[in-house]
Amino acid sequence: MTILPHGTRAPRFELQDQHGRTVALDDFRGSAPVVLVFFPLAFSRTCEGELAALRDASDLFAAFGAQVLCVSVDSKFALRAWAEEQGYAFPLLADFWPHGEVAAAYGAFLEQRGHAARATFVIDDAGTIRASFATGPGESRSIAQYRLALEALPQA
Repeated sequence: MTILPHGTRAPRFELQDQHGRTVALDDFRGSAPVVLVFFPLAFSRTCEGELAALRDASDLFAAFGAQVLCVSVDSKFALRAWAEEQGYAFPLLADFWPHGEVAAAYGAFLEQRGHAARATFVIDDAGTIRASFATGPGESRSIAQYRLALEALPQA
C-alpha cells in the first residue's frame, strides 16, 4: 500500500454520511481544512478506540478550524447505528459502492482484505494534501500524529 503523499492534489469525492446526506470534499473548499480518516470497519475494537479518541479531541480539530471526515466501506445504515451508539458527532462516510473506490483513489484500499487501511490525510482548504500517515493492521493512530499533521497546515 502506498498512500498519497503530502503536496498531492486530493482526489475529489462525494459520499453519503450516516444520515444519507451527500458530503463532498469540495464542500470545504475555501472554508476549512479536512482531516480525512480512513478506517477498516465499524464496530471493531481498534476502530472504536481510534474514533473515540477523535471524538474526545474535538477541541484540537476546532483549534485548527478543521473538519473531521471518517470513511469506511460500511453502509450508511451500519455507520449511523455505530455513530449513535458511540456519540460520534463528525460525519461517517460510506465508501460502500463502488466498494472502496475513494479509499483506492487515496492509495488506502487493502484489496486482499476488502476494506480501507488506517490512513489519514490532512487536506488544506485549497484541496492539497498537507500531511498523510498510516499505521499497520491493528495499530492505532495517535492524537500526537494528528497534532503534527495539523501543524503542517499553512498558517493564516
